[in-house]
Amino acid sequence: MTKASETQGGPVTLSKEGLPDWLEPVVRAAETVEPLQLSRFLPPENGSGRQSAVLILFGEGERGPELLLMERAGSLRSHAGQPSFPGGALDPEDGDPQGEGPLRAALREAEEETGLDPSGVQLFGVLPRLYIPVSGFVVTPVLGWWREPSQVGVVDPNETARVFTVPVADLTDPANRATAVHPRGHTGPAFLVESALVWGFTAGVIDRLLHFAGWERPWDRGRRVPLDWHA
Repeated sequence: MTKASETQGGPVTLSKEGLPDWLEPVVRAAETVEPLQLSRFLPPENGSGRQSAVLILFGEGERGPELLLMERAGSLRSHAGQPSFPGGALDPEDGDPQGEGPLRAALREAEEETGLDPSGVQLFGVLPRLYIPVSGFVVTPVLGWWREPSQVGVVDPNETARVFTVPVADLTDPANRATAVHPRGHTGPAFLVESALVWGFTAGVIDRLLHFAGWERPWDRGRRVPLDWHA
């Protein structure tokens, strides 16, 4: 496995070696899922859109498997105040968007936004590229295992409001699931966890991952929450 100290312009690789057994369903899902099984919003065929990447980082906490999330600062131009995976646009130095670029960008952005030490992260998979129409981002979701956890927190308050982990057990708990209702009438999966309403792109990817990993539990899809929900 390539150490994170080598990611600054060096090779970044994917490795499934030594992953915990409970991640095996996620590995299988990443290898078999089709783009339209994740989202109906796929990258434009004309190649437009801003290339970006997010890090879907699985760790193991006191309550078992967990995911690293952050809340974007309310002053940001895109997706302000929204819980999300760490991530952002590819920089030219990240390299080929069709190659190692998204891997390097996911680690770099996670370090910049959460203070994560990338040397403790083992990247093991990549999901199909998806599209966020409202911001024009073409997003490559990169899967990682937090092999050696490091301290995380807000690095720049202008970018990040808070950093937190969510137990997978809470994400699969039907009591924490709902359908988010946008003021314009759009609906999508949502999670009410850690005093946050996780919705939009992030919730959609989590929802599909739970489903294709076989972790999803039946939940009340008729339970609706507006996007101005507060814990």
